Amino acid sequence: MNYLELTPVRRFEYEIAEDGLVNILIPKFKNKFLNKFIPTNKPADIRIKLDELGSFVFQQIDEQKKVHEISELLSEKTRDTIQSSYERTTKFLTLLYSNQYISFKEILINDGSPS
Repeated sequence: MNYLELTPVRRFEYEIAEDGLVNILIPKFKNKFLNKFIPTNKPADIRIKLDELGSFVFQQIDEQKKVHEISELLSEKTRDTIQSSYERTTKFLTLLYSNQYISFKEILINDGSPS
């Protein structure tokens, strides 16, 4: 399967911080009941902060665009060669996938549920 033809899917919610960058919100507990035990002055999520280019790529994930389309948008933004953008995007998405922050429509995640 060609990596550039995969369709990334976010597995977690995200927020845009004041600086315009993305924070991926990872719940501290999978069981929502346990969130009741987190003190109200503490966040219920772990925030994974992305840099400018990572934030751009993450925001492009819409369950419609394929990796090559996101790479082309990145190339337009950075005025970099398309080949360089392909490499940068695939490395970044591979990192997100290995940390289970995203999945791909065409691939099942480890627990057997559809991505």
